[in-house]
Amino acid sequence: MVIRTDTSPPSFLPASPAGHLKGRDPSVTACKLGDAWVDGATVVYIGKAAGQDGLSQRLTDYRRHGAGRLAGHWGGRYIWQLADSDALLVAWRPMAEDNAGEAEQDLIDEFKELHGGALPFANLRNNARKAPETDTNVG
Repeated sequence: MVIRTDTSPPSFLPASPAGHLKGRDPSVTACKLGDAWVDGATVVYIGKAAGQDGLSQRLTDYRRHGAGRLAGHWGGRYIWQLADSDALLVAWRPMAEDNAGEAEQDLIDEFKELHGGALPFANLRNNARKAPETDTNVG
C-alpha cells in the first residue's frame, strides 16, 4: 500500500519521470490525474507482491520504474506524477502467498466502500471478484 500523509490537494508533474515500458510513455494529462484523485484519501495505491520474487523485488522494480529506469513495472504509475512522490510511504502486511490477490481485493473493496466507489488514485483497474455461482436448475 502506498500512502500520502499530506491531505492537501496534490500538485502534478507535467510529465512522468518514470521509465517507459515497451515504448509506452507513462505520462498522462493533469486533467486525467485530477479525475483519478480521491479527495481526503491517504491511500493512493494498493497492490500485491506475490510469487518467488516477493516484496523486496517488487519494491525494487517499482522504485526503478519511478526513477526512469527499465523495470517492467507498469502498475501504479500515476504515483510518479505526484510532485511529492518522494514523501510517500509504503506499508505492507506479510501473509500466505495464496491469499495475496484476495487480500488486495479486500483492501480495494474497503477503500471503495469508504470513498463512494472510487478506486485509489493509482489503481487503474479493479480486479472485481467473480459473482458466486447460483443453481439455475431449480425444479
